[in-house]
Amino acid sequence: MSAVIENTSKPRKQWLAALVTSLLFLTVCLSWGTTWLGIKIAVETVPPLTAAGLRFLIAFPLFLSFAVIRGDSIFFPRSHLGFFVFVTLCYFSLPYYLLNYGETHVSSGLTALLFSCMPVFILIFSSLFLRERIYLSQVVGIAIGFGSLFMILRSQGLSLAHDEFSGVLAILCAAVMHALCYVVTKLKGADISVITYNTLPMGVAGLMLFLVSLGVEQPDFAAISSRSWLALTYLGLCASVGGFIVYFFLLKRMSPVILSFVFIIFPVFAVIIGSWYEGQPISRDLALYSAVLLGGFAITKMPMERFLAKKG
Repeated sequence: MSAVIENTSKPRKQWLAALVTSLLFLTVCLSWGTTWLGIKIAVETVPPLTAAGLRFLIAFPLFLSFAVIRGDSIFFPRSHLGFFVFVTLCYFSLPYYLLNYGETHVSSGLTALLFSCMPVFILIFSSLFLRERIYLSQVVGIAIGFGSLFMILRSQGLSLAHDEFSGVLAILCAAVMHALCYVVTKLKGADISVITYNTLPMGVAGLMLFLVSLGVEQPDFAAISSRSWLALTYLGLCASVGGFIVYFFLLKRMSPVILSFVFIIFPVFAVIIGSWYEGQPISRDLALYSAVLLGGFAITKMPMERFLAKKG
């Protein structure tokens, strides 16, 4: 009798574990999908540099608390001082300023679609620096993705002579810098814990961005709306800390390839949520080209040649 109970409870536990994993996966997609709207609301009354700095200053104490609780050092090894500077500048400081600046010119949904190119840049940099092979199907996927991105920009009426193009360029630059940082981290930071990797660089970046903003942007804190403060708090606590923790928790429970599809799914949430908030209906062309773009980038994550090789 006890054996029967044990046999029935085991599938139930497996089903429950799968349900929890699925809900957490959805949580990451929603968290990162709403990040872009949060940025959009924050920069309504907060200048881009100031917004990026405040976001990290809000998140830093919580990351520091996690480091203390886990007993992780917040300091990089002395031999990695150059890498620490690189992460601070190229993962936190410049990219997040560029994202905030970009969202002052383009919609939150389009920002998410542009940033979804980041895994493709990871693939390219991995080939250049890690000597990883790029398959023909991945090249086709990249071509499909960027061709669709061009059609999206064209359908949105963006012009090379318009300020919106500078926003598009800023977001793509942020995606390139994040991709480069991920690849360099594989080379230089494999022995550094996730908490160490994020805590001090985030705090330094937040303080540096904020101090620079005081001189460059001279923000009027009295003019910051309560909506923008709420958005900054959400970005700092939920999107930065909450999304980060859940993502790395899932990384231990799911295949990295499957989990990487977060970068394909969250732009869908971002487009839908951004369209609802900004009161702009999703056109048929935008929906079609977005689906093709994300489909092309999905091909780069699961090359057909690798699948056929395993099957053979």
